[in-house]
Amino acid sequence: YSTFLQRAYDQLVMDVALQGLHVVFCVDRAGLVGEDGPTHHGVFDLTYLRSVPNMTVMAPADEAELVDMLHTALKAEGPVAIRYPRGTGPGVPVPNTPRLLEVGAAQLRRDGTDVSILAVGRMVQVADKVAEMLSTDGVSASVVNMRWVKPLDMEAVARASERRLVVTLEENTGLGGFGAAVLEALSDLGSTTPVLRLAIPDCFVTHGATSRLLGDVGLTPEAVRGAVLGRLMDVDGISPLPAEEDAPDGPRSRRRRPGR
Repeated sequence: YSTFLQRAYDQLVMDVALQGLHVVFCVDRAGLVGEDGPTHHGVFDLTYLRSVPNMTVMAPADEAELVDMLHTALKAEGPVAIRYPRGTGPGVPVPNTPRLLEVGAAQLRRDGTDVSILAVGRMVQVADKVAEMLSTDGVSASVVNMRWVKPLDMEAVARASERRLVVTLEENTGLGGFGAAVLEALSDLGSTTPVLRLAIPDCFVTHGATSRLLGDVGLTPEAVRGAVLGRLMDVDGISPLPAEEDAPDGPRSRRRRPGR
C-alpha cells in the first residue's frame, strides 16, 4: 500500500536508491481509497518518491498500461515505482503480449488549441471526460497521459505551454507532487503560461465512497470543467457558452468579457 510504504521511506532511500538496486515497487492503494479512510489514503507517494535520486516513478492510466509498465519496469535499471489505485480499471482490453514503453515519454490522447490537460494515473480518464465536456463550451482541450512523474517528459510540457492554459491533474497532494514537477519544468523552460494545478488539498481526507471523496476534493469531471472555465475567464476572458440552441449568434464562437 502507498500509505504503508511511507514507513519504509528510510529503507527505500538508504538500502535501495542509494545502492542503485533494481527493485520494482508496486504501490497499491495510491490515491483515495474510500471507506478505509485517512489512515489508508495514498496521497503522498508521488511527493516523497520523486524526491529520491535514481528513482523512476510511473502511474498507469488503465489496466493495459499497468501490464506494459510492469514489463518495462522489469527491464529497467535502478529502483522503479509503479503507483496505481484501489479497485478495478476502466475495462480496457489487457494485451496478451506487453509492450516495452519508452521511459519518460508521454502519450498524447487528444489534441487541442486552448488548454492542455496533463494527467497521471486514474486522472487520465477524468481528463478525457473533461476535454469532451469543454468542447461543448467552445474550448478546445488537449489531453496528455504523462505516464511518468520521474523522469518528466520535458518536450510534452514544452508543447503544453504553447496553449493559453496548462492544467495538471493528480490524485496526490498538491504539495511537491506531479503538478509541482510540471511547474518546476515550466520554470526551467522560462515559460509564463498560466498553470492550474488540481490535486488533493492540504488536508487529511475523511472516509467515504471514493466517488464522493473525489467530489469533495474537486477532482470529478464536472468540478474540473468548472475550475478550467473559471481560470480561462481569469486568464483571457473566455466565457462559458450557452447551449447551441440558445446561443443568439447561432454557431458557437468564443466570447470575451467586455473591455477585453
